[in-house]
Amino acid sequence: MIDLLIVDDEKNIRQGLKVMIEREFGDTCQIRLAAHGREALELHAEHPANVVITDIRMPIMDGMELLERFRQQCRAAEGPIVLVLSGYDEFEYAKTAIRFQVRDYLLKPIRREDLFEALGRALEELEQRKDESERIDLAQDYKKRLRLARLTQLLEADSAEFKAALDDLSSDGAGVTLPFSLAVVAYRYEQGGSMSREELASVVERLEGPLDRGHEAALWNREGHLVLIDPSPERFARLAELAEKRELGGLLVGLGLPGSRLEDLPESYREACLALKYTFLHPGVHLVDARAIKEGRQLFPPPEEEIRLLGNLLGTDRTREMNELLYRIFHIDQLARIDISYIEHTARLINEQVLDEVFRRYGEASMEVLKLYRKVGDWNSFRYFHDYFRALENLLVSLNDYIKQVRLAYTENENLKEAVAFIEQNYARPLNMASVSNHVSLNYSYFSEAFKAYTGESFVVYLKKVRIEKAKELLAERELKMIGVGEAVGFENVKQFARVFKELEGISPHEYRSKAHASESE
Repeated sequence: MIDLLIVDDEKNIRQGLKVMIEREFGDTCQIRLAAHGREALELHAEHPANVVITDIRMPIMDGMELLERFRQQCRAAEGPIVLVLSGYDEFEYAKTAIRFQVRDYLLKPIRREDLFEALGRALEELEQRKDESERIDLAQDYKKRLRLARLTQLLEADSAEFKAALDDLSSDGAGVTLPFSLAVVAYRYEQGGSMSREELASVVERLEGPLDRGHEAALWNREGHLVLIDPSPERFARLAELAEKRELGGLLVGLGLPGSRLEDLPESYREACLALKYTFLHPGVHLVDARAIKEGRQLFPPPEEEIRLLGNLLGTDRTREMNELLYRIFHIDQLARIDISYIEHTARLINEQVLDEVFRRYGEASMEVLKLYRKVGDWNSFRYFHDYFRALENLLVSLNDYIKQVRLAYTENENLKEAVAFIEQNYARPLNMASVSNHVSLNYSYFSEAFKAYTGESFVVYLKKVRIEKAKELLAERELKMIGVGEAVGFENVKQFARVFKELEGISPHEYRSKAHASESE
């Protein structure tokens, strides 16, 4: 008998799910109902549930907190199998559910077929848990971990270590079934970055079931990618199909060359890693087979001259010509057949000869440009090439505008003369760089760079010096008190005035006034 707990704040949904499940599964399940997470925890404490179907949005305790409580109370292999349902089709919920090792994520209104299919998988997993607990002991678990460690060592061993790693794997009969197929699996977010090992394992398990039973070997490489070994490549094709069906666009699979000997494992692994890289060039493709990229790849000479011209075009306002050159540099018309090493090398050359040079020569631009620059600097920050290329285009346009404005500020000094005159006339007002740059109609970031080049001082330092020079004139007179002098030249209070005065003049305002009056009496 399977103990099933349904958690939803809507009574009609609770009762409706109960009736649907009872009709389909009969006496297989004993069903209990809860209106929110706290009630579910109480029922679970009285008698642990095997399967929990829970809503996300609920009063008192929502589904996410309920999942967190389950995670804290027991290990994933011992806790209930959780199916999450929600009317909110938001990836953040799905991502949170992944972290809690939820087995399925169902959207309202719930289709009977999806519910029954998810419950069927949950019941199968419960049966598998039962069988496994009866079969596996600590010695078997140790042997399995030792085998995976030796496989990992073999895959990434250098030539000097290869023979020893192969001998270790073969000596205890812990090899793999021959012939074999090998795949490397990763999940790359659309916004950049990859899933953690735990999240990736959970995603694959939601699609295929537990890793250690679904494949002959499941291990991790240094990059945090999942390496799967199986007798049949059809298993990996099925994984890619399931990822597409569930709209998991970031799940990517590189399939290595098939092997007939243990000695073939390292080569198959290297080819699988290379195939995984090629998913970058094929939007929407979840699996790339190493056999498909083995021959006929286009490898062009490094486009150093074209990249030099690209750098020269920045700041000239010839954006159309710049975009056309960028298309030629990456050979967009031949992208489907291009060698991935050409993309890697070209991206690195653009970073070194264009982007880094611009920022070295002109300094840091606005924060928006700088953020984009940092992301574009690593093409691995993108799921697909077209995302990288679009971001690079946008960055070059932004840099073009930035350089053009800086050059304009350098050559048209009238704006900066006007800015200096404005400061001289309005130093007593609460001035800042934004108000002055707006007065002369220059972009804030461009104005900062150009003002420093024109005056030799940053805006803040220049304004301080103007105010202190005016203060010295007033201190030489006797009419104003000390507090009045600071206010008259634009300082907020006498403490700030005294600090800045001593910072620039080396003595306090009072000492300066005493010295000035002493000179007059001599």
